[in-house]
Amino acid sequence: MESPSAEDRAAGLKFEELNWDHSFVRELPGDPRTDIISREVRRACYSKVSPSVEVDKPELVAWSDSVAKLLDLDPKEFERPDIPLLFSGALPLVGGLTYAQCYGGHQFGTWAGQLGDGRAITLGEIMNSRGERWELQLKGAGKKLLIAGFADGLAVLRSSIREFLCSEAMNGLGIPTTRALCIVTTGKNVSRDMFYDGNPKDEPGAIVCRVAQSFLRLGSYQIHASRGKEDLEIVRILADYTIRYHFPHLEKMEKSESLSFEVGQEGGSVVDLTSNKYAAWSVEVAERTASLVAGWQGVGFTHGVLNTDNMSILGLTIDYGPFGFLDAFDPSYTPNTTDLPGRRYCFANQPDIGLWNIAQFTTALMAANLISKDEANYTMERYGNKFMDEYQSIMTRKLGLPKYNKQLISKLLNNMAVDKVDYTNFFRALSNIKADTTIPESELLVPLKSVLLDIGKERKEAWTSWVQTYIQELASSGVPDDERKAVMNSVNPKYILRNYLCQSAIDTAEQGDYAEVWRLLKVMQNPYEEQPGMEKYARLPPAWAYRPGVCMLSCSS
Repeated sequence: MESPSAEDRAAGLKFEELNWDHSFVRELPGDPRTDIISREVRRACYSKVSPSVEVDKPELVAWSDSVAKLLDLDPKEFERPDIPLLFSGALPLVGGLTYAQCYGGHQFGTWAGQLGDGRAITLGEIMNSRGERWELQLKGAGKKLLIAGFADGLAVLRSSIREFLCSEAMNGLGIPTTRALCIVTTGKNVSRDMFYDGNPKDEPGAIVCRVAQSFLRLGSYQIHASRGKEDLEIVRILADYTIRYHFPHLEKMEKSESLSFEVGQEGGSVVDLTSNKYAAWSVEVAERTASLVAGWQGVGFTHGVLNTDNMSILGLTIDYGPFGFLDAFDPSYTPNTTDLPGRRYCFANQPDIGLWNIAQFTTALMAANLISKDEANYTMERYGNKFMDEYQSIMTRKLGLPKYNKQLISKLLNNMAVDKVDYTNFFRALSNIKADTTIPESELLVPLKSVLLDIGKERKEAWTSWVQTYIQELASSGVPDDERKAVMNSVNPKYILRNYLCQSAIDTAEQGDYAEVWRLLKVMQNPYEEQPGMEKYARLPPAWAYRPGVCMLSCSS
C-alpha cells in the first residue's frame, strides 16, 4: 500500500493506513501457548489471544473525535458500516496484533496472585505523526486465559458507557487518564449479578475501545517478583522496556551539577538518582502517582478500586469501575459497595492508598535487586512531598488565595462536611465572593445561598465567620475580583460526571437511544466553561439518584 500523502495525513488516516509498531510483543517474552484455558502464565509478559465475543448486529454507540485525532484518524472513518465489527473484535484491524497482558495485584490489601487482562485484549500499538505511541485495547471482548474474576470476559453497556464517558470527562478536567476511542454494543445479552445478592439479570453487552500510551500497571512488575528467582529477570527486562519506551529521558542521565534529579538523604546514606536509572524511575512513578491523586482530591473524584493492578505505571487514571465524584462533601465517601465494610478506598484515604501501592511497587523492584532499601524509602518520601506540594497548590487555586492557608482550608472542609455541602457547586459559587471588607455581615452569605441549603442560625454564624476571614485573606492579595474569578473558574469545574448523569444516559441507551451519551460527552469535554443552555447538567442529584446502583455501585460490570 502507498504511504499516505501529507494532504491525506492532514485530513486524517483511514484505519488501513495506521502506522502500527508492536514494541510490547517484539521486545518482551511471550507465552508459548495460544490456547485460552485459564492457567498460570510463567516467564511471560503477555499471551497472544484473539477477541472471542459473540456478536449479533453490533451497533456503534459513540466515539471521541479528539481521541481519533490523537491517532491521526479521520473521524469520518466512524461512518463506515464495518466499524461495529472492527471494534467488537469480530473483524481484525489490518496491521493489528492482539494479546492479553499478564499481571498480578493486591486487591483490598491482600495479594491476589495472577490476574491479568481478564477481559481486555490489546489490538496493538500505533505511532502517530508526532512520534507518540498509543496502545488500543478492547475491554469486554471475550474470554481469555488470564481471568480476573470475570469468567466470561464480557462487559455490559452500563459499565462501558461509564468508562467511555469518564475517560473523556477526566481528560476534560485536565487529569491524566486513559482515553476512550469508541463504544459498541454486541447485540447479545450478558448476565450480571449487579448487587451480588444472588439475583442476576440479563443486560445488553458492549465493548469499549480504550487508548493509552501504555496499559502497564504496578501489578505488571509485582507478578514476576512474587514468583521468586527464575522470574526476577523478567522484572528487569520489563523495567528496561518501560524506561526505554516510556521514560527515555532516564537513560540519558549523566552525573551533572545541573541535573534536575535531587540527591536525597535517607538514613544517613546518600541516594544518588543519577547512578541508578531504576531508582530514578521509581521516584518518577511515585511522583506521577502522587500528582494524579492530588488531582483527584481537587475535583472530588473517588476511584473506588485502588488495587495495585488498577494503578498505571504512567500515573494515569485507569480502570473505571464503581467510581464516583463527590456530591455532598463526605471524606468517608466510597462509591463501591464492596468497599463499604472498611472503606479502604474512600475519598479521604486515596492519598495514603497511593503511597501503600507505591510501597508494594518498590518492594517488587527491591526483590529483583533493581533498587536498594534506601532508594525505596526515598521513593516514598518523594511521593509524600509531591502529593503535599500538588494538593496545597490545587487547594490554594481553588480558593483563589495568594498563598496556602492550612487553617482556613481545614475549617472550610470541616464546615462543608458538617453541612453536607455540594463539593463542585460550592467551589464554583465561591468565586462570586467579592474581596470587600465593608460588606455588611447580613449579606456575606448571599453569593453562597444556592449552595448553603437548609442551614440553621448556628451554622450560619459559623459560615459567616469563615467568610469574613476568607474576605480578609483575599483583600490582602490585592488581586481584582474578576481576575481572581477567572482563575478560580479555570480550576473549579461547573460540570462533573455525576453518577446520576451517567445513569440517565445508560437508561436511554439501553432502549437504543444514544443521544444523551453524545450530549454528556460534549458537556464534559469542556467542564470549566459556562456552556449556556446546559445548566441542568450542573444540578444537584435528584432524589432517585440515591438509590443503590446509581450513587453506589459494585464491581459487577
